[in-house]
Amino acid sequence: MNHGKKYDVFGVGNALVDVLAQVDDQFVARFELPKGSMNLMDSRRQASVLNQLEHRSLQLASGGSAANTMATIARSGGSGVYIGQVAHDPHGEFYKADMVKVGIDFPVALAPETGLPTGTSVILTTPDAERTMCTHLGISTSLNKSNVDFELLSDSQISYIEGYLWDAAEPQAVCIETFEQSRKRGVVTSFTFSDAFLIDRFLDDFNSIVDEYCDIIFCNSDELCCFFKSDNLNECHSKLAARVKLAFATDSANGCYVLENGSVNHVPGFSIQAIDTVGAGDAFAGGTLYGLTHGMSSRQAARWGNYCASCVVAKIGPRLDSDVHNQLGLASSSN
Repeated sequence: MNHGKKYDVFGVGNALVDVLAQVDDQFVARFELPKGSMNLMDSRRQASVLNQLEHRSLQLASGGSAANTMATIARSGGSGVYIGQVAHDPHGEFYKADMVKVGIDFPVALAPETGLPTGTSVILTTPDAERTMCTHLGISTSLNKSNVDFELLSDSQISYIEGYLWDAAEPQAVCIETFEQSRKRGVVTSFTFSDAFLIDRFLDDFNSIVDEYCDIIFCNSDELCCFFKSDNLNECHSKLAARVKLAFATDSANGCYVLENGSVNHVPGFSIQAIDTVGAGDAFAGGTLYGLTHGMSSRQAARWGNYCASCVVAKIGPRLDSDVHNQLGLASSSN
């Protein structure tokens, strides 16, 4: 990797405004939502959920999986540019300002307000820290190649793409083009599976991506088992380690596993009382990508990713509230 480049990471994902709410299990069951899942829905169904939250305290945050990852890179002291589509509406203006405020370049123009609205995700967090997402993608599904300045990709060390983009044809095409352009421009490629339900729907596509394009894979234990259609996690670790150059598989409070050069190594997590798991995997990826672009070994980078994830689950909301680069010495506890 060329450490003289302007950006550490070039991120591509769905740009969504998160609406955060604390609820009980009965609220989730009332809407027949699988607890802990991400549920795509139209604006009418999402509005029915919001109507039942009108007397509760709600919090807004700019979100989307890859955007949360980019924010963690910035909070760690790194640099990045993010590509995602929002509308010229209040949510879109909030989103763009919030990304710039955290320190991530956001060069995509706001789409005209006459079209689809900025995408939103109503995130329901239950007392056990599980989060259930009710997502209306809105204008994010219109992201297309004309939105992307690939010269910015040339000035980046790593490209990072989220699996959630596979839900619409044009964003899918952006993903493939970003992979192709990364190869042409000597940029390291990384991809996150994002959610097990995506693997169920796009297994053939994800297999092709892993084999044809990816230098680095991010996933969690559930996604990995779904990918290989097996309940034997150790076996799944070994299979992925044999297929990719480098992968990071998170395992909740157990930390993560680094799969590299055919080997599997466990990296411990940090003991923390989790109150909200929203954004944990995104923060892990952000911390890890920061480490990889700043001279850390893969295991040190994963240790820093674990730390960033532990900070996120100890608070409400998907992102770190303040800079954490003064804690970077914690990464050296695993090498």
